[in-house]
Amino acid sequence: MIRTDAEYQKSLKALEAQRKSIEEKKKHFEQIGLTPEQVEKALEPLWAYYHQIEDEVKYYEKVKKGEFPRKTSLDQLGRMLISYRIYKGITQTELAERLGVSNAQVSRDERNEYHGASIEKLKKVADALCVPLVIVPKEVADEVLTV
Repeated sequence: MIRTDAEYQKSLKALEAQRKSIEEKKKHFEQIGLTPEQVEKALEPLWAYYHQIEDEVKYYEKVKKGEFPRKTSLDQLGRMLISYRIYKGITQTELAERLGVSNAQVSRDERNEYHGASIEKLKKVADALCVPLVIVPKEVADEVLTV
């Protein structure tokens, strides 16, 4: 998951470099006489990596626009909090200041998508982002959404 504008810019550059690399390898494979099917097969891993980066870039762009799931399970809560931080334009440094922790701590927590974080810690992050959390059983949430 892309978590900062710097990572986003780095990913855009990686996408361009990967696309150029694929084009160069395609020309090379064609020059050595591989069939179109063999060329396609040889390029599959490179295209898979390209699409992985592309998916992350697209997700980051959607998050910046506020287009991400607002209802989530506990195991995806960290990802949602990161999305809210990005959407609200709050940097990791600003979040660290609000929490009274180091920037490195926020970076580490986000890299792990807050996996293993306590409920208290997740609540502090949500409060720092001004995103009140409500945790309800799924069946209750489904009832509320259907009313």
